[in-house]
Amino acid sequence: MKVSEIMSERVVTIERNEPVIAAARLLKRMNLGALPVTDRSGRLVGMLTDRDIAVRCVAAGADARELRVGEIMSRGIVTASPGAEVGEAARRMGRGQVRRMPVVEGGRLVGMLSLADLARSCDMEAAAALADISSSLRRLRNEHDG
Repeated sequence: MKVSEIMSERVVTIERNEPVIAAARLLKRMNLGALPVTDRSGRLVGMLTDRDIAVRCVAAGADARELRVGEIMSRGIVTASPGAEVGEAARRMGRGQVRRMPVVEGGRLVGMLSLADLARSCDMEAAAALADISSSLRRLRNEHDG
């Protein structure tokens, strides 16, 4: 099964020059945990998560009205191509410890692959990657708690 068969094609994005407050409001309004960040030509340049906002803006005491998305977004994004096999995409998500992965073709964002998409696909390799992500998260929690 190919990524293009299970990915979401409707993706909400934000440009890197937008203020962080606009991104936070968009995340709230759309009930999202992350936004792909694009440049003016629509090329993917990063991801902005609710955690990025909390840690790199709020906790840092920055003004969300003045700070730009590009200043706090995560770079070095794990991506997949629409033609990739779902199992390989799931393994990439597991290795990268990501719950959402942009699907990119020719530098342009064409979709988003989420853990929910993988779970619905019922692919055994995807299930193994989901288990890997979950077990890594449990290990991290236990390390912090202990």
